[in-house]
Amino acid sequence: MTDVPELVPARMVNEFVYCPRLFYLEWVQSRFEDNADTVHGRYVHRSVDQGGGSMGVSSEDDPVRNARSVLVSSERLGLIAKTDIVEGLDGKVVPVEVKRGRPPKHGPAWEPELLQLAAIGLILRDEGYDCDQGQFYFASSRERTTVEFDDRLMQRVLDVVERLRHVAASDDPPPPLVDSPKCPRCSLVGICLPDETNFHTGRVDKAPRRLTPRDSAARPLYVTEQGARLGVSQRRVEVKVNREVVRSDRLIDVSQINLSGNVQVSTQLLHAAFREDIPVCWFSYGGWFSGIAHGMPSKHVELRRRQVAVAAQAGLPLARQMVVGKIRNSRTLLMRNSREPVEAAVQQLKDLASKAGETDSIESLLGLEGAAARSYFGSFGSMLKDDRLGTFDFDGRNRRPPRDPVNCLLSFLYALLVKDLTAVALSIGFDPYLGVYHRPRFGRPALALDLAEEFRPIIAESVVINAVNNGEVTKSGFVIRAGGVALEQSARRAVIASYERRLDHEITHPTYGYKITYRRVLEVQARVLAACMLGEIPEYVPFTTR
Repeated sequence: MTDVPELVPARMVNEFVYCPRLFYLEWVQSRFEDNADTVHGRYVHRSVDQGGGSMGVSSEDDPVRNARSVLVSSERLGLIAKTDIVEGLDGKVVPVEVKRGRPPKHGPAWEPELLQLAAIGLILRDEGYDCDQGQFYFASSRERTTVEFDDRLMQRVLDVVERLRHVAASDDPPPPLVDSPKCPRCSLVGICLPDETNFHTGRVDKAPRRLTPRDSAARPLYVTEQGARLGVSQRRVEVKVNREVVRSDRLIDVSQINLSGNVQVSTQLLHAAFREDIPVCWFSYGGWFSGIAHGMPSKHVELRRRQVAVAAQAGLPLARQMVVGKIRNSRTLLMRNSREPVEAAVQQLKDLASKAGETDSIESLLGLEGAAARSYFGSFGSMLKDDRLGTFDFDGRNRRPPRDPVNCLLSFLYALLVKDLTAVALSIGFDPYLGVYHRPRFGRPALALDLAEEFRPIIAESVVINAVNNGEVTKSGFVIRAGGVALEQSARRAVIASYERRLDHEITHPTYGYKITYRRVLEVQARVLAACMLGEIPEYVPFTTR
């Protein structure tokens, strides 16, 4: 059981009545996401949030004069609230809550809003004010409705607060609502994954609805020009070369800032990026993912606590599924793209995937993955277009540094994929360096590498195949130094563009059945992993395209 704060915000009474799971995620786990409704709600509240007026003693000598944004609390009741407006009327006070929509046809407000307003009335009474009613102002219809604070309503509030505290004291959140019409408009639906969670736990047997939020219009910003400097001006990210602005993007249109090699970034831009939850990622000139900066870490401490426990004691079942997903996706890619007979490799990969799903040790799993990689990369060249110059001849995997163009492309795209999964892991609340399969050695983001396993074939390696076969990169796009091969700047830009197009590609989710982009799939899979670690679903299901 967890400790519950002495004072419960009245707004949390609203959330609890609407959905206990929403309340738990938002208050206990401090997880929140904006959507159009929450942003509009803040806009509607912009005037009352500025405060003002006088909140004195409710009497003829010192009356209340329409106070705005007033913080009131009662230790005896265990409640606290920030009231939108408190009006004085004939020696009494009337709390007024501002709402963005319209009143329901059946009454003055919906039940969650009624109980929130009544909780404010209880606090005002406990502070000595005469308060026997409250009001709602609905911004869309510009009308007011009145609520009488009778004993029955006030007792309902106290009963809800008692139940709320009991739920908040639990170590586990309540289960999601089942097929609820509330879920599509909830701002936390992408965190909660209600239909997906219910599907995995067997609470429902039909395919989940497509509730996860659409991809944001914001996109990663990549800066590869050596000597470039990045700053912020009037909420725009500016890229300067030789003191001349060569690119300017609105901050809200940027989801990541990625810097390659000798590129500078201002402190002011870092502050703005942290404030807007925009990660800043650094790559070496050769394409190695070398660092990430972000704002304060997620407040989802319970996830990190469970992650430590799983990594220490129960990581094998998760690791098995990740490796099975990787081998199955490798097999599918080979079957779809090989220009030569590869039946022996395809059958071997099928057998190895089956064995990987049953192995009883990490050491055996490593051996099986290694055997699968040798078989797969032994046939990888069959998926590449014949090259008269031999530029893209492939004879197995090599790295640090890559010694041929194909391995150079693979290493760079793996770095981009791990970068994205590191950012996803941090945003969800994971420690990206504590994995269940890859060991946390040498500063590797082990968990991001774990999550990358099933996506290497269908994202990174698929991009290599398309870039080579479609002529997006040619021999002139590579630089050879001391036996190592690196991408030339224009080729690097072409590969990044191809990678981003792949992330935007929309597919049918093999488990849930709805359309989703690879960009969103990365987040959904990480949240499925989190749900598994938290014990909300029984097992981790990898993303496989066949």
